[in-house]
Amino acid sequence: MGRLALDVADIFRAHGPAWRQSQQGQLSLDQLKVMSAIEQCRSAALGGHVLCCEACAHTEIAYNSCRNRHCPKCQASAAQRWLEARQDDLVPVEYYHVVFTLPAPISAIAYYNKAVIYGLLFDVAAETLRTIAADPQHLGAQIGMTLVLHTWGSALTHHPHVHGIVPGGGLSPDGERWVACKPGFILPVRVLSRLFRRRFLEEFDKLHCAGQLQFFGDYAALANTTAFADWLAPLRECDWVVYAKRPFAGPAAVLAYLSRYTHRVAISNRRLVAMDARGVTFRWKDYRAKGRTRYKTMTLSADEFMRRFLLHVLPSGFHRIRHYGLLANAGRRANLAKVRAVLHVAPAIDSTARDLEATVGALPPTFVCPKCGAAMIIIETFTGCRAIRAPPKPRGAP
Repeated sequence: MGRLALDVADIFRAHGPAWRQSQQGQLSLDQLKVMSAIEQCRSAALGGHVLCCEACAHTEIAYNSCRNRHCPKCQASAAQRWLEARQDDLVPVEYYHVVFTLPAPISAIAYYNKAVIYGLLFDVAAETLRTIAADPQHLGAQIGMTLVLHTWGSALTHHPHVHGIVPGGGLSPDGERWVACKPGFILPVRVLSRLFRRRFLEEFDKLHCAGQLQFFGDYAALANTTAFADWLAPLRECDWVVYAKRPFAGPAAVLAYLSRYTHRVAISNRRLVAMDARGVTFRWKDYRAKGRTRYKTMTLSADEFMRRFLLHVLPSGFHRIRHYGLLANAGRRANLAKVRAVLHVAPAIDSTARDLEATVGALPPTFVCPKCGAAMIIIETFTGCRAIRAPPKPRGAP
């Protein structure tokens, strides 16, 4: 597939050095690392290899990828690997899509407390789903879910929310039967919203009392306990957005959806339209509009585009895809075996056995010639001209 006309790396290469200089002391180390990785991705700076076609002798130079999880060019292969690993988790039931969103005031605090508040968002959303599902008045079952963190709106603004992929039912409390939800309905969103609001604010207040929240700028006064309590009061009364979509059209559709959603960060290169003297133009979706009018273009200055993009850099080591309940990593294999048993479904083929079988058969070539379609082989490798990170030089060294 050919290179797109414009990608995020082009914007950072053209405008990043000057903007980085103007923002000295304002960017975090994680943000600087992301900028550096994206600027160097698939360029001579990271090295690469020379490919040669075994059939027609066509040669190509391929540069190495940065593999940073915030880089739009490095997400397709990562998503594919993740999906292949998740195929064994699917069972033949309906799957639902549930979204939990933080209110705007808390989103502003979350930007300066990403690891703490994003982690709390995950845990409370999962607890809410499991609690309501376990209630005999609703489902009365143990459920599992996969939650994916998104921190952006379509216009790249800071908008933290988690998307949940939830099977349409669960195991009975004794684990002996499958309890299916009503067709086309998973759990009441109003009930989910109320419990989510109450539990999040309870835990949020505990974090404040434990001194685990930081406040800056216009929010510095919230470090005071009384001011924080007054600030929280309106949030206890307003509606919190929890949304449940109609079920997917079978397990295959779940994988198709996840392939577009799990490893996306901020914006894909396909949404970029142009970079010129006016700034960066990209496509976005206005959810307040209806029909075709919701699809629009927006132009931001290059500095503002980079600032918005970097709003969504995650803390180092933070997991943005998590599994809970029946799908939690600790007991997933045993729980899914039990689910398949009560559903009278044949056990899934173990992924290790499938991979072994694939290695025995003929594997497709890793590199394919664009001229004739034959396999290409690596005939030469070369290192980059400089590394993304390097140890500091000893004092006194030239």
